[in-house]
Amino acid sequence: MILYLKEQRLGYRLVAIPKKTQIFRPTTASVIVLLLVIGLFSGCSTTVKPPTASVLKSQSGAPYNRPYKVRGKTYYPMASAAGYRAEGIASWYGSESGNKTAMGTRFNPQGLTAAHKTLPLPTKVKVTNLRNGRSVTVIVNDRGPFKKNRLIDLSHGAAKQIGLQGLTEVRIESIGTVASNP
Repeated sequence: MILYLKEQRLGYRLVAIPKKTQIFRPTTASVIVLLLVIGLFSGCSTTVKPPTASVLKSQSGAPYNRPYKVRGKTYYPMASAAGYRAEGIASWYGSESGNKTAMGTRFNPQGLTAAHKTLPLPTKVKVTNLRNGRSVTVIVNDRGPFKKNRLIDLSHGAAKQIGLQGLTEVRIESIGTVASNP
């Protein structure tokens, strides 16, 4: 029996509720529902996928093809670019002129090079501007871009060849790897 105060016009009065009509009694059904709700919410959490065997193989290669971390996020370069094809946003970069790329070579903004977060270095790719159909072949020799929703950064020279100004939707296709540093 539960006692509580009930408000009336002229004040409060003490009321007793029999145990059978209590507001909440945990039952097997309510416990099951609670567990299901917890299970549903735990399914909404994100998990980091462990690297695949091909990614793990790349860890033993050149230092620029090993996993690396930028702004707290770890990137796992692919062991092979064979069959790689993707569409996304391209941008160009040129202010890094003379700085070293991830491969250790000097960046030349007029060269036909690019930066990609996970393609193995060096990889030769064909980049097609989806707005005008123009394409250019570049060598991926750097890491980036690290801005949200960007697929590839092109050198200024490569960007000019496909008419890229600012941000543009592109398709990139792997052509193969390069034997020597660009």
